[in-house]
Amino acid sequence: MNTVIIMADTFRRDHIAAYGVPAPWSRPGHENEPFIDTPNLDRLASQSALFDRFYLSSYPTVPCRSDLFTGTFGFPHRGWQPLEPDDVILSELAAANGYVPAFIFDTPMLVADSYNYSRGFAAWDFIRGQHSDRWDVDPVVMPMPAPARKLKSVPATQRYLRNTRFRQSENDWMCAKTVTRAIDWLDGNKTRDSFLLWIDMWDPHEPFDAPDADLARYADPSFSGGQNIYPSYGRAEYMTKAERNHVRALYAALATVTDRWIGHLLDALTSFGLDGNTMVVFLSDHGHLFGDHGLQGKPTGPLGKLYEVTTRCPLMIRHPGGAGAGLRSDAIAQHPDVTATILDALGIEAPASMQGQSLLPVMRGESSELRPFAVSGRFSRLIDTGAKTSLARQEAAEFDGAAGIATPGEPLTITTERWAYCCPARGNEADELYDLDNDPAQQHNVAADHPEVVAALRSTLVTFLRETGAPEARVAVYERAQPAGPALMADETPLFVIDNGPAPWLAWLSEAEAASRIDGDIAGTAVERTTFGALRTGQDAVLIHIHDQFYAPGDLL
Repeated sequence: MNTVIIMADTFRRDHIAAYGVPAPWSRPGHENEPFIDTPNLDRLASQSALFDRFYLSSYPTVPCRSDLFTGTFGFPHRGWQPLEPDDVILSELAAANGYVPAFIFDTPMLVADSYNYSRGFAAWDFIRGQHSDRWDVDPVVMPMPAPARKLKSVPATQRYLRNTRFRQSENDWMCAKTVTRAIDWLDGNKTRDSFLLWIDMWDPHEPFDAPDADLARYADPSFSGGQNIYPSYGRAEYMTKAERNHVRALYAALATVTDRWIGHLLDALTSFGLDGNTMVVFLSDHGHLFGDHGLQGKPTGPLGKLYEVTTRCPLMIRHPGGAGAGLRSDAIAQHPDVTATILDALGIEAPASMQGQSLLPVMRGESSELRPFAVSGRFSRLIDTGAKTSLARQEAAEFDGAAGIATPGEPLTITTERWAYCCPARGNEADELYDLDNDPAQQHNVAADHPEVVAALRSTLVTFLRETGAPEARVAVYERAQPAGPALMADETPLFVIDNGPAPWLAWLSEAEAASRIDGDIAGTAVERTTFGALRTGQDAVLIHIHDQFYAPGDLL
């Protein structure tokens, strides 16, 4: 039997029509139209076991791939990093058991700077030009698609625009190029009955850049603002309501493009005669916030709480023998379980190091449950390194899995059939508990009403961390309520403020940085010097930009 794994990064579960999730927001100008158009994933879902309670384990991109390649939970003890030399990984296990593993991907960080996620594959093909891939360095200045103050990274946006400046048709979009390369590989290997093909596409991750025709299906026809394809993270109010709606439309358009190219891949499997001997696994690593809970993107630090919209991911498995076809399962599962399922389906014994559990018994109807709970988290180097100096904190902030400011760790989330508990790592932050039976959108924190549930879930979380190898320093952060620490920003800290039109004013730590974010739409504005204390006690709405995301003053107390 063959296996094809399709990883689509940042694909929200509520943006796949087959899941039937209520629309999280309306689309101005398209109120009477379907919220999302994903006919190809819907088709795959009808032929597959659809997992409705599939939760991320390690967050975000690279830590998730580590969990999938190793079949283990990484976030208790490792973060955004290369594979370890002694990791036992899926590609090597497949090769050792007579399968030909191949890896076709455009996710740039999987091989950048010796991250070695291509390890063990008999063949691998990296499609260049996605996101921040260091590829086109021609001295060409591309016009910014949106005001610089609202972009997460001006240099990364510039790099992406240079990388894609020669596009002529939809065939030049990144997911199109990756799927086309995968179809070519399948064409050359269609006579095999023993390959494992991993297709890893960055889309629909930002930059949220889709063809005009797809964008028109979702965008408000009256919108006339910028194309913020790479919105800054953190508090979402730096954008106007119309701008936030447009970012949502940009994402939906790219999700539909991704779906269309997955459809081309599925059609190729059929035309090559591979449907009868090839298992297809479709999944994503995590969601993305688009104003949900007042947040944008994948914020870190005290804003890094992992809600359902981020943790609950799509997973479909189409077995060539028909196991689970048409099943919609409520079994709680996580990313290491996908690895265990693939090994089980291929008849490969899982090594003792793997912590995943096979989903095949659920697919065969032999069981309806897998795990009693899921734990989702991001690793913080601040705990691991004991970072105390400003330099150490800066190094930790540059590490994608770190708390962005001097906090002892990121909030972790434990989810059961009924409850989702966001466990904080410092006393300044409140416990958050949500009753998913009665509040699936997580609008009402009921932690104060159920202290016994909070205590039990915290205890379960701590036990899980110990069992999955977390160092004691990390366990201690979550084992008991932490004392309140000092404010994350001192009142005397100088800040530099610029006008932001109708949205809240914006502040930076340096005058030069603030000045560099002044665009033509607010020409003539001046940088004003103030302090955190003055902003904190003032009446004017303002957001503070530190460590690549926007905070409200109250977040930094």
